[in-house]
Amino acid sequence: MASTKPAALPAASPKPKKRFRLFSVSQGFDMPFLIILMIILVVGLISQFSAGYAYSYYWNDGDSFYFIKRQLVFALIGVVAMLVISTVDYHILHHFAIPLMLVSLALLAVVLFLPSSTGIHRWIRLPGLQFQPSEIAKFALILLFAHLISLNHKKMKTFLGGYLPFMLILGLTCGLVFIEPHLSGTILLLGIGIVMMYVGGTRLAYLLGTLGLGGAAVFYMIFVKGYEQDRISVWLDPMKAYAENPNQAWQTVQSLYAIGSGGVMGQGLGNSRQKHLFLPEPQNDFIFSVICEEMGFVGAVLVIILFALLLWRGITIGMKSPDKFGSMLAVGLTAQIGLQAFMNMAVVTNTIPNTGISLPFFSYGGTSLVMLLAQMGVVLSVSRNASLGREREKRDL
Repeated sequence: MASTKPAALPAASPKPKKRFRLFSVSQGFDMPFLIILMIILVVGLISQFSAGYAYSYYWNDGDSFYFIKRQLVFALIGVVAMLVISTVDYHILHHFAIPLMLVSLALLAVVLFLPSSTGIHRWIRLPGLQFQPSEIAKFALILLFAHLISLNHKKMKTFLGGYLPFMLILGLTCGLVFIEPHLSGTILLLGIGIVMMYVGGTRLAYLLGTLGLGGAAVFYMIFVKGYEQDRISVWLDPMKAYAENPNQAWQTVQSLYAIGSGGVMGQGLGNSRQKHLFLPEPQNDFIFSVICEEMGFVGAVLVIILFALLLWRGITIGMKSPDKFGSMLAVGLTAQIGLQAFMNMAVVTNTIPNTGISLPFFSYGGTSLVMLLAQMGVVLSVSRNASLGREREKRDL
């Protein structure tokens, strides 16, 4: 009689082991980008307090916490704005690209007619609020370029479709900022525009030709017309300029003293000497020199690495974006941070002439900090939508 013993069930396949991934997307957020950004923000706030408390004490009636209290409030507002914006679909920004640029150009024109005791027209001051229209212009330019590139990406190799309209917009925006005058803002806007056009597909030959013409114009203005000749002389030999007239090279020389005295390991957090009224406004454009003095070469390199990681992760988010608009937004916004950080560090080390530019997330400035964090919220929105899109594709399969 045949056996009726049931056949053995096949052995269950072992569950695949979960691989540990240091850099992964969780809950829709690109967590590495968010973590790096928050580390930069915390380090920036600590550096802000250390660099600014002496200056704050001397110029704000003995209140050493004046700068850091205000910066903390704006940092909190900025983080909340960033998290809220990160939950919004970034595609809605298509509708704001042209209106925001028009508002930005109007503000850049208006600021030129506002009174100024120094002859520099950069700030619009309202009761309880002041801001630079050039800060708005940076985001407006990135948004409009991302919008136009996403609509015309098939024509980006052509002169009329991928070069001329972008250069007209870029030229008008940079021209208004240059008239303020705001040289560093002009260079930064130009750099952002060139990077986005190159990544968007504009022919390299067109961009190289533009840079060549720009370089020739700068050479003519400096060495023929004499524009900014004093600043160039200070840059080429700050110690000689300081010996002849301490006022014209004071900030650069004091910055170099701070960096040099920091050595490898630094004087220790809070122990900077140059911030005690030797270095003008150490909480602002020259905060990196105080970091170098207190934390030394090691601390300076760590700050540079943090910015490099943020730039790398932002570009990675752009590369993973499912559409051209999100890709260009992520690349443009992170390129702004990278270019601005590089320019600030180059200025304080006298690698380039002193143009007066802040260090993102470090330098004192409430409206600027809020705008930067809000812009990072847009980058997080790009990563979040890309992650959700991949999850939907997996479910459909």
